[in-house]
Amino acid sequence: MTIYEIRVRGHLDQRWSAWFAGLAITYDADDNTRLCGPLTDEAALHGVLIKVRDLALPLLAVNQVAADTPEGTPTPHHASTHMPGDDEAKK
Repeated sequence: MTIYEIRVRGHLDQRWSAWFAGLAITYDADDNTRLCGPLTDEAALHGVLIKVRDLALPLLAVNQVAADTPEGTPTPHHASTHMPGDDEAKK
């Protein structure tokens, strides 16, 4: 499994956690939502991203936080996909 962090603009209520594959919902200093947790594969990630799209949540970033090694040990990973306009939104 790989641990992902997905950031969306706005405040998403905690009750949505189960619908988002059990990802933990937290908030940043700007009250944007952070969905974080393990997903089995990229297909599961795409499933979550489709749900983000279906709710019309503005996607800010998708980060792969850690990935399992062949031995099953999570390793830190810093791949990041920032969305266009993310830097402008912080100003």
